[in-house]
Amino acid sequence: MINSVGQGVRIAAVDAFTTKPLSGNGAAVVLLEQPADDEWMQQLAAELNQSETAFLWADSGTWRLRWFTPTCEVRLCGHGTLAAVVALQGWGLLVQGQTYQLHTLSGALQVELNAPGKASVDLPSGDLLIRDEEAWMSNAVGGKPQQCWTSLLGYGVMLLPPTADLESLDPDHSGWAKGPEVGWVVMQDGTDDYDYRLRFFAPGLGLREDPVTGSAHSLVAPLWCRRLAKTTVRGWQPSHRPGGLWATPLNSGMIRLQGSAVVLWDGRLQQQPVCTTPLSWRRKSTD
Repeated sequence: MINSVGQGVRIAAVDAFTTKPLSGNGAAVVLLEQPADDEWMQQLAAELNQSETAFLWADSGTWRLRWFTPTCEVRLCGHGTLAAVVALQGWGLLVQGQTYQLHTLSGALQVELNAPGKASVDLPSGDLLIRDEEAWMSNAVGGKPQQCWTSLLGYGVMLLPPTADLESLDPDHSGWAKGPEVGWVVMQDGTDDYDYRLRFFAPGLGLREDPVTGSAHSLVAPLWCRRLAKTTVRGWQPSHRPGGLWATPLNSGMIRLQGSAVVLWDGRLQQQPVCTTPLSWRRKSTD
C-alpha cells in the first residue's frame, strides 16, 4: 500500500556543485524522524545507487549527519553535505544567512545557506605527505607525474604537468586500486576560468569515478592557494558530470567550500526505516 500524501520519510535527489540539473554530483538526502540501523541505511544507499546518500536526524535540536556510498559508510563527504543543506532549505528547516552545525564522523561541520540553492560548507583538510612514485602511475596517467602525495584521509594525490590530458584518463585502470589509498586525486593547473582541475577515482569506496568531490578539493585547496598566492581558489572537476566550486582555507584549519546545488526531485519514502537506538547514532556523529 502506498502512503497517503504527507506520510513517509522525506527524501530528495540533489545535484551538488552545479547549477544545471543532471550535472555535478548526485546525492540522495533522507530526513529521518528517528535513527535507523546501519544495515538498513546501507541497503537503501545501495538501492538508490547515488555517489552518496546522506542521512539526517534532528536530535534534540542538533543535526546529525551520516553518509553512505552504495557499498560502505564514509567519514567525510562534501557534496553530500551541500546536498543536505539545500534539501533542508527546500523543506523549510534552515534559515538563509544563519550558520548551523552538522555533527558527523569527522566532527562538527559548520554550514550556511547563502542564498536559495547556494551554500557554504566547512570541511577539514589535512597534510599532504610526499609519496614515492610507483611503476603503475606513469602508465595510468600517460606520463610521469610531477609529484605524488598521500594523506591521512586515505586519498593519494598526483600532480600532472599542464600538457597531460586529464580528461582522457581511464577510471577503470587497475592502478587506482593498488596501494593503501582508498582513492586518487589526479590534478593539474587550470584554465582561464579555474585555478586548478582534478578528477577522483575511488575503487576503495566503491566508486569508479566520483563526479565532483568536496573532500578532495578541501584536501588540495591549501596547496593551490600557496602555489598561486591566493586566499581563495576556484576548482573544476571535468568528469562525465562536471562541476566546480570555490575553496577558501580558514584560520581554523578548515576549508570553506562554496557552491550551488539543484533539487532534482522531492518525495516520500514508502518503506519505514528499521530503527536503532539513539546512542549508536550519537557515537557515530561526534561533536
